[in-house]
Amino acid sequence: MSEQIALHVSDRVRELAAQAQRDIEPCFARIDAVSEENTRKVLGAFQKYRVADGYFAGTTGYGYDDVGRDKLDAIYADVFGGEDGLVRIQFVNGTHAISCALFGLLRPGDVLVSAVGAPYDTLLGVIGVTDKGPGSLKEYGVEYRQVDLTPEDKPDLAGMAEAARDPRVKVVLIQRSRGYATRASLSVDEIGEMIAVIKEANPHVWVAVDNCYGEFVEEREPTQVGADLIFGSLIKNPGGGLAPTGGYIVGKKELVEMAAARLTTPGIGRECGCTLGNNRLLYQGLFMAPHTVAQALKTAVFGARMMELLGYETDPVSTALRHDIIQMIHFGAPEPLKKFCRGIQMGAPVDSYVTPEPWDMPGYDCQVIMAAGSFIQGASIELSADAPMREPYTVYMQGGLTYESGKTGILLAVDQLLRD
Repeated sequence: MSEQIALHVSDRVRELAAQAQRDIEPCFARIDAVSEENTRKVLGAFQKYRVADGYFAGTTGYGYDDVGRDKLDAIYADVFGGEDGLVRIQFVNGTHAISCALFGLLRPGDVLVSAVGAPYDTLLGVIGVTDKGPGSLKEYGVEYRQVDLTPEDKPDLAGMAEAARDPRVKVVLIQRSRGYATRASLSVDEIGEMIAVIKEANPHVWVAVDNCYGEFVEEREPTQVGADLIFGSLIKNPGGGLAPTGGYIVGKKELVEMAAARLTTPGIGRECGCTLGNNRLLYQGLFMAPHTVAQALKTAVFGARMMELLGYETDPVSTALRHDIIQMIHFGAPEPLKKFCRGIQMGAPVDSYVTPEPWDMPGYDCQVIMAAGSFIQGASIELSADAPMREPYTVYMQGGLTYESGKTGILLAVDQLLRD
């Protein structure tokens, strides 16, 4: 029965798929080359730190002397080019990891600057831009400013320099991925250029990068071009589809320690935090991550080309160099968007029978529709598609643990879209 469902698409969809596959072969070769380089980087770190079977044993309670946990911190730092790392299942999501970092680095009277417009929706409550409950940075006396994009939707380098010159500015936050914005995701080279401009204006400022969705898409990470701190979620790229939860922070040792004191408490910091038998999944997920990210990228490229053949606007276009795993598709109206999401859900290995509908998702200012039938709840490295139900009715598709399954999901989504 499952085979019949997976193959039940029209001849027109199959013809489009064959054309799309021919068109994108050069892109796949480029993705594979990056995956090979990043795999060598991860494998080298595993061997450098002499990963052994004993590292996979878990701890309970306080989690003292968890060698596997502490070695994984060092491996993340090595892979991402930082002095130190903090990898913990106690981070409930990427927003939590970012929040711990910001609360760790900032003090009352300090200024936080967002360098590329407003950050992702769920951070607005953390900062205090919107009232999402008690305990925001604003309540603790941290001032927030942002440098808006240029009229061309590009980073405003001159504006960043001007903002950073204020001696009260302590942290400049750069969001690598676009979130629900329409700007392009940032390349590591672009981030390096931004950091150089900011540091020239104020050498004492700390530059922190939200690295979510971007890990292993390129051969370098933001810490390797001057970022003081990066952070992200383990149920996105670096968890490789195996990490059951958690997040990471990598960067300067002093700053990682400051974030660790916020995750737990001053005086304890990173010393506590049991792993409950999850070390093997975190290690294996990181080992798989470069390959898994490549599968997600191939899925995104194929999805973009399929929609282009149907006349839809995509961003990035199928032939573009990519800097994260997110694929935007502009539908312009709610009904085709909902059809596409329902088709993606039909291609899921979990909850394929569910029909996604828009709902009031916590942390967002409008209803959101989300197609996500994943092994790990909310795992964006698994094939999913979500969209805020507002103009211009753009869906954000990401993930795909295997290209074969991701491709099938897209075929079903296109088939649904073409149905009357």
